[in-house]
Amino acid sequence: CERVALLPGADTRAFVDIDSLLRPVFGHAKQGASYGHTKIAGKQILRKGLSPLITTISTATGAPVITGARLRAGKTNSGKGAARMIAQAVATARGAGVTGQILVRGDSAYGNSTVVAACRRAGARFSLVLTKSATVAAAIATIPDDAWTPVKYPGAVRDPDTGGWISDAEVAETTYTAFGSTDRPATARLIVRRVKDARYPDALFPVWRYHPFFTDSDEPVDAADITHRRHAIIETVFSDLIDGPLAHMPSGRFGANSAWLLCAGIAHNLLRAVGVLAGGAHAVARGATLRRKIVTIPARLARPQRRPILHLPSHWPWADHWLTLWRNTIGYSPPRPATP
Repeated sequence: CERVALLPGADTRAFVDIDSLLRPVFGHAKQGASYGHTKIAGKQILRKGLSPLITTISTATGAPVITGARLRAGKTNSGKGAARMIAQAVATARGAGVTGQILVRGDSAYGNSTVVAACRRAGARFSLVLTKSATVAAAIATIPDDAWTPVKYPGAVRDPDTGGWISDAEVAETTYTAFGSTDRPATARLIVRRVKDARYPDALFPVWRYHPFFTDSDEPVDAADITHRRHAIIETVFSDLIDGPLAHMPSGRFGANSAWLLCAGIAHNLLRAVGVLAGGAHAVARGATLRRKIVTIPARLARPQRRPILHLPSHWPWADHWLTLWRNTIGYSPPRPATP
């Protein structure tokens, strides 16, 4: 059998992402179910449900795997328990063989002094969205106009003369001390991406929307912005879970649903291992693709003369990948074609 290398490139750099989601429930007797905020079609709404908090590990060339999952009541604040989850995720990453730098990424729910302190205690770097407060707005206002650099963004094109980007998005940075009103202030880079507001295409002067995040990474400003935006990879994990075991919460008891969430995380990681063992593009394929091509094969088990025979499709397009998985998991010769 072969050892599964789920995180290629972990000796250089790995990413820990944290986020929460709200899974709707409809039964009146669901323990822990309460109304919480979620975003649907860009609008914030109140919805009754349960709120899992999930952390993942990924690399530049490896798909994300789940390192921790905790079920919470629907009304729970998104950032509650985040510092402990991050510390556990970093420890899990080190235990899994990650020897390179670890960067923790999160949205504004996790841009607080507790999370930053947890990252520094764990020896990880951070890239966290900050809420646009008055002090953040004042720091953005100090950035000179000539410091903004166009970056790759949807609709951007290369300037044929200079090779730079012609884009509606620009980035710049400044040094910023966050959480000054707490007992754990932190000084690091405040990187800001500004995008032209599409609601005012004919304005005399550009109207910008600002998106700041706080980081201690040492990447160039444009690369740091791209790295931070890739935090959205955790949404693919949520999509896989919702398309599978988290399509519903099966029990009325909170403890049973917590166990269901943990089993969903284990199943997701096993499916990722299946993709890596099968090889090729399956190593980074989505969960639904792996189930359709590798797992749910239309086979038939027969026992003529008390001998078990597994009848597999004769012309399955992904037969080679399935056989590779068979050899790496079962460990002996693959099934032979049945003779007529």
